[in-house]
Amino acid sequence: MKPHQRKMIAPVIVSLLMILYYILYFGLLITMLDGIWKYALGVIPLVLSIVMIKVCMERIDEIKKGEEDDLSQY
Repeated sequence: MKPHQRKMIAPVIVSLLMILYYILYFGLLITMLDGIWKYALGVIPLVLSIVMIKVCMERIDEIKKGEEDDLSQY
């Protein structure tokens, strides 16, 4: 395993867990509610999942470029 690949595992796992949490939590809420709230609450996990995937992709790009410790820049 390449050194950069090891550092990519954590962001991917955390992203997948957060997306799973969003889907399960809001899925539970959707089953409890009726009417327009079902659709409104259906959009929230979709948007949060898209944002989480984008952040994960950006982090993977940073790792590939060699910016593992990007907090030191601030």
